[in-house]
Amino acid sequence: MPDRFSTATRIRALGAQAQARVYRATGRGPAVAPPPPRRNRLTGRAAVLALVLCALVVALAYPMRQYIAQRSQIADQRKQAQEAEKRVEELREEKARWQDPAYVRSRARERLNYVLPGETGFTVVGPSQSATADDSADRHDANDTAALRAWYANLWDGVDRADAQAVQATQADQR
Repeated sequence: MPDRFSTATRIRALGAQAQARVYRATGRGPAVAPPPPRRNRLTGRAAVLALVLCALVVALAYPMRQYIAQRSQIADQRKQAQEAEKRVEELREEKARWQDPAYVRSRARERLNYVLPGETGFTVVGPSQSATADDSADRHDANDTAALRAWYANLWDGVDRADAQAVQATQADQR
């Protein structure tokens, strides 16, 4: 611990006293010693450090943005791959179902109105559908009513009309 009565301390104290006497005698300044000069908060090292940090932030901003965008794209691609795998599994299950003859038969009966030999097929029309079909038959011509019927009924009507035209043409030729 430095001695407070050391030579250096005594010389500083004497210098401060002499300076105070000079200021009092000339009347130019305060009787008290001026405060020590204030240190600048921003030193050269701090300015260089701040400059380096700003340069790093600027240099790394674009690559970080690209990195984050690529990570989100990777996540989206993984999600799409999982959805595709799920869809492939569903299609494999459906393919396996179609390999079963009983399933094929039931789908044909349901979708195409197929019946087995010896069975009688019926198509049940609800009350709102039959009333609509009757009203539309009265209001529209034959082409509009053909759109409301099953495709096979339209096919047979076309065959019948073609046959009727052929019969009429042969009868007209015979006269």
